[in-house]
Amino acid sequence: MSSSNLRIAVAGLGRMGVVHALHCAELARETGNCTVTALADPVPGRAARCAADIGCDAAVFDSVNDLAAAKVADVTVVVTPTENHQQHAAVLIAAGQRVLLEKPLTGTLEGDLTFAAELDRDHPNALMLAFQRRFDPPLQYARELMQSGVIGRVFKIYSALEDSNPAPDGYKSGGILPDMSVHNVDEILWLTGQLPEAALALGTRIYSHAYTTCDEDFDDALLYMWFKDAVAQVQVSRNHVSGYRVETIIFGEKGQIHVGRFDQRPFEITVEAYARRHTAEPIAHKAFTMRNYGKPLPEFVDRFGHAYKAEVAAFIDSCRSGSPFPTSHRDGVRAQQVISAGMRAIVGREHAAPV
Repeated sequence: MSSSNLRIAVAGLGRMGVVHALHCAELARETGNCTVTALADPVPGRAARCAADIGCDAAVFDSVNDLAAAKVADVTVVVTPTENHQQHAAVLIAAGQRVLLEKPLTGTLEGDLTFAAELDRDHPNALMLAFQRRFDPPLQYARELMQSGVIGRVFKIYSALEDSNPAPDGYKSGGILPDMSVHNVDEILWLTGQLPEAALALGTRIYSHAYTTCDEDFDDALLYMWFKDAVAQVQVSRNHVSGYRVETIIFGEKGQIHVGRFDQRPFEITVEAYARRHTAEPIAHKAFTMRNYGKPLPEFVDRFGHAYKAEVAAFIDSCRSGSPFPTSHRDGVRAQQVISAGMRAIVGREHAAPV
């Protein structure tokens, strides 16, 4: 697919969909090579309100099927509920579109494998899966440092993602690990370029699950992964009550790289690399200023706003040139395979041995 002026639609205008719609509209104005031509959402009036908010003259639809049939878009960003991901992406792809699909692919490993097999058979380059961390400037810089060898051989990666509140009322989750840690796992697979040989998960329901109607297995969980010559640890939680926390630490034989630290300043992200010891100053230091949107948005947008917009820009560029996407359904399958392996060996309170 190639177009001098790519026609873009956004389907699903909940808390993440409005962010994608805003970025699509901004990129259309900034580049002049694309236009937001359609918005779709089943909630009455929501698509029209979003069109007004982002300042675009888009056709509005109350279903993805109607959007696909109308032939008013070349590509669509799909941000509908997880249980509809496969159906909605498949309908749009069958109509000749390429799709940027918010994670996860389907919400289950079985569903991911089935859908991925169908895509590989019939439409191998039609879907980009949204893993925004790969487009995050602080993490990209950390990866460059790691690959430069400044900290030597990497033997451990720690990645934390902690929400300050429970999942919203009505939110549907396949579990805190499939829902949240999929980003951390993909980050680790991207950093290492490897799949782990084994995984183990631990989880508990300790606090925030009591304050939401979302029925989720745990509100705190850990995922441990063993690679051939390294390990990785993922920590996810809905219980970081003081604010959104995202941190990554890469440990090497000659030092470590630290990406972010929680200090209630979400718009200032620092990446530092330290030698083993006896060095007063970091061997690398770079500060990144995140975007302040100046309006109420989900807390994760404060941290990853630049990454979300860069991700959409990469999607648009690939669609205009007809080239393969930088991420795909295959990356989603790999991440869910790791999480599923960990959950098969999960340890919760009911499985713990008495002391």
